[in-house]
Amino acid sequence: MRRRRVPLHRSLVVRLLATSVLVAVCAILATAWLAVQTTTRAIRQEQGQSLSDDRSVYDALLGFAASHPDWSGVSTLVTGQAGKLDRRITLMTPDRQVIADSSAGPSLQNARPSATVDPLQVDLGLTGGTDRIDARAVGPYRLSAKERDDLRQLAEKQLSCMHDDGVDGQIVVAPSGRPVVRTLTAGVKDPAEYCQSALLRRPTPTEAQPLAALQKLTAACLHETNPKLIDILPDFTVWPNPVSKDPATNTARAKRVDACVQKSRKEQLSKYVAAPALLFVTDATTGVAAPVFDLTRANAIRIGAVTGAVLVITVLVTVLVGRRLVRPLRALADAAHQPADDQTRVPVTTNDEIGYLARALNELAARREQTEALRKTMVSDVAHELRTPLTNIRSWLEAAQDGLARLDPQLLSLLLEEAVLLQHIIDDLRDLAAADAGDLHLHREPVYVNDILEQVAEAHRGAAETAGVRLHARHAADPEVLLDGTRLRQLVGNLVANAVRHTSAGGTVTIRSEVRHGDLTIAVADTGTGIAPADLPKVFDRFWRADDSRTRSTGGSGLGLAIARKLAEAHGGAITVDSTLGAGSVFTIRLPTAPTAAAPIS
Repeated sequence: MRRRRVPLHRSLVVRLLATSVLVAVCAILATAWLAVQTTTRAIRQEQGQSLSDDRSVYDALLGFAASHPDWSGVSTLVTGQAGKLDRRITLMTPDRQVIADSSAGPSLQNARPSATVDPLQVDLGLTGGTDRIDARAVGPYRLSAKERDDLRQLAEKQLSCMHDDGVDGQIVVAPSGRPVVRTLTAGVKDPAEYCQSALLRRPTPTEAQPLAALQKLTAACLHETNPKLIDILPDFTVWPNPVSKDPATNTARAKRVDACVQKSRKEQLSKYVAAPALLFVTDATTGVAAPVFDLTRANAIRIGAVTGAVLVITVLVTVLVGRRLVRPLRALADAAHQPADDQTRVPVTTNDEIGYLARALNELAARREQTEALRKTMVSDVAHELRTPLTNIRSWLEAAQDGLARLDPQLLSLLLEEAVLLQHIIDDLRDLAAADAGDLHLHREPVYVNDILEQVAEAHRGAAETAGVRLHARHAADPEVLLDGTRLRQLVGNLVANAVRHTSAGGTVTIRSEVRHGDLTIAVADTGTGIAPADLPKVFDRFWRADDSRTRSTGGSGLGLAIARKLAEAHGGAITVDSTLGAGSVFTIRLPTAPTAAAPIS
């Protein structure tokens, strides 16, 4: 058989190739986008790092804002810092109004600011400190000259005591003018424990009033009515005043107090410092705040070459893999196109999806051969069964036509009997075909089973008496069941006819019924010839007879038991057989007392 070519656009190789190329292109584009984004991010980080390395601009402007209530006079500072860095420095209000600009240049209305200058909300990433409030924002805490001198003497006295104790230290003056003693020797006690350190930590007259106001603001933030519970020192640390015996409660309260102190300090200092401003540090000529990723011609060629190489490798690999995948599929297609009488088996060489497909195809071929054999047997059996009555009818009619036989009532009766048998075979074949197609409809209605069984017994009693067989019906109960009475009569009738046919004269055929475990059980037992154990699996096969000669001497079409099984299954039940050779057989029907979805109901 000529192998049909698959259209190119439907070829598995082409589709696999297109998918791989699409994936490769997407991967390359994603990688290029990621590289550009990463490079741009790195450049921006370097710009921020540059601003951090040269933080003098930010620090100078932050110091100006901390020591001035507004930005008046900042232009001189901005121009000087821009000259040192050879950059354009611009200050704007949060609503993008220019405060100061070192030089003219492109508009920065939509530019991203380098930083926000706010002495009450310091960018710790730029300063490297830990305090959000700039230390130079002293406001009302700036000491007088006399207070500075007095505190300086106390600090020197404390430092002298530390030196006498072998501890090295230094005096650091805070922006407010207050001196602070720092320890330079590791592993020693707190400097506050030397000499008269308590006097050095005591608020001066200048600090007392704003500290009292700060305590009130903090108490209001904490919703406390007694500000004395909050003791704020001149360095804005809070002296711990426990309010509970539970350490966890005191720790949680200390955190809230610190947060409220920071909030209150910002509120207290807001009128002494300049308002927040946006800082722009850009190129003096282009006004670009961050370097732009420049894709040069060499870089473009390099990216194009790499992209082309990736695509070529992807195509080659895809073609090789695709051909390897398609080869066994083509073998499977060739095997599937073989004629029905030449079903070759496909070798299973892999354990993947293709291997599973090969096994399925081999199983399908085996079932196809089996079905074909059954079809041939069926045709042969049907031809055999139909040939006999047709041959008899033709023979008698030809004899009558040639004057060898008279068309008397006896001959007509014989021809009618053969025609009835032929019709019976056709009806049985029609029922089997309907059952196979799922078109065997059941007309369910409530019926008394025993009435059906009595009708079957009466219908076959004449044939049983003619054969010398006793036919009995015995019932354990009289159930009313929802089923098709006509089909049940046909089912049991086939079993009774088969039992009478295979029971010798003097034998007995018994019909029994009972309800057991919610199922209706009908048994047809005979004392006939029985069935050999090897033949039991074939009993319900079509056209099967126990005699190998396949003669019709015993009567019947060979379809009765097959139809009986189909009728039982249509009711949602089953039929089984137990037999002893030479002793008889028992055919048992089990049907549910409630209807099931085994067959359509009309």
